[in-house]
Amino acid sequence: MMMHAMNEEEPLQDAEATTAGEGGKTEESAGNVETQDAPEAVTAETGEDEAWRDKYLRLYAEFDNFRKRTMRERADLVRSAGRDLTEAMLPVLDDFERAAAAEQEPEQLQEGYQLIGQKMRGILEARGLQRMEAKGAEFDTDLHEAITQIPAPTEDLKGKVVDVVEPGYKLHDSVLRFAKVVVGN
Repeated sequence: MMMHAMNEEEPLQDAEATTAGEGGKTEESAGNVETQDAPEAVTAETGEDEAWRDKYLRLYAEFDNFRKRTMRERADLVRSAGRDLTEAMLPVLDDFERAAAAEQEPEQLQEGYQLIGQKMRGILEARGLQRMEAKGAEFDTDLHEAITQIPAPTEDLKGKVVDVVEPGYKLHDSVLRFAKVVVGN
């Protein structure tokens, strides 16, 4: 049996030797292929890394330019935010200067100031300014600022605005200035 086992091993060894002999050439040629492919693989990897690095640098530069551009635009916007309103108010300023320079009767001055005030109010209202009517309304801390409280002249004015010291204004439905009021207690 042992002999038989040796005989079985012999052909295996011969096959291994034959394979090794042929494989030696194959391994050498495979080694050459690997050796030849290895620099190409490394350069392919390096090329891919360079491509990613290039994309990253370009994206970073683009973002940095975007950030700088938006900062510049924001600064320009802040600088010119009131430009249209200022231009619209220039005729009102001219009217005030003409009224001050003119020699007029007190009644005419009064009428002139009223006309100038209407013109100014019209310009501001066209841009979304609204005057809040507060007298007689329920006191609301979101709209009013209580200056003082007085005893209510009538029972129905308790907790309501009795007098307006300074009117409040809204700009596009948000409070621009709270109305300063006197509240009935």
